[in-house]
Amino acid sequence: MIDESNGYERIAEIYIQGRGRAVNGIGSSTARTWARSFNKGSVVLDLGCGTGIPVTKILIEAGLNAYAVDASRKMVEDFRQNFPDVPVACESVERSAFFDRTFDGIIAVGLMFLLPEKSQRTLIPKMAAALNPGGKLLFTAPLDQHEWKDIMTEQTSWSLGAEHYRALISAAGLSLGEEYQDEGGNHYYSGIRPEKTFAPK
Repeated sequence: MIDESNGYERIAEIYIQGRGRAVNGIGSSTARTWARSFNKGSVVLDLGCGTGIPVTKILIEAGLNAYAVDASRKMVEDFRQNFPDVPVACESVERSAFFDRTFDGIIAVGLMFLLPEKSQRTLIPKMAAALNPGGKLLFTAPLDQHEWKDIMTEQTSWSLGAEHYRALISAAGLSLGEEYQDEGGNHYYSGIRPEKTFAPK
């Protein structure tokens, strides 16, 4: 049976008691900056949400309407205890039913590089297509193209590299946005869906 949590279901209890409780964990400042760029009430999706701490918590505190997805059953159970009013689905991000609707923003911190290369190449256009006009995408992945063993799950992670991520964002119809580096050395890519333009009559 395929583990769609990419090894995180197996180590969920360890994660929950560590990173899953870090309210001001690595990347929090970047997530807050991104969250403040939206109008209050905007609808956003947190992919690979884990326990919801810190990212979903930051989105809610910014006055945004959050939705969330994670493939680990234990993580989602903990998420529901933390945020009982936030819609969350326990499913793979690649096949999430939430992609049947649209969002003002989609964020994926610490997720993209856990997925196989083919899934990454499929997910980026899928996220882009689920953005409303003016919608924003933000995800983390290393600048360099390489593969390595995840420190917690010991499963293989893949980075396509900055050139490929930027090309995929552009090919999906998004304008390349600002890139960030957080205090933990994580690199953030962003994209923006252009506002609709109307040809003159």
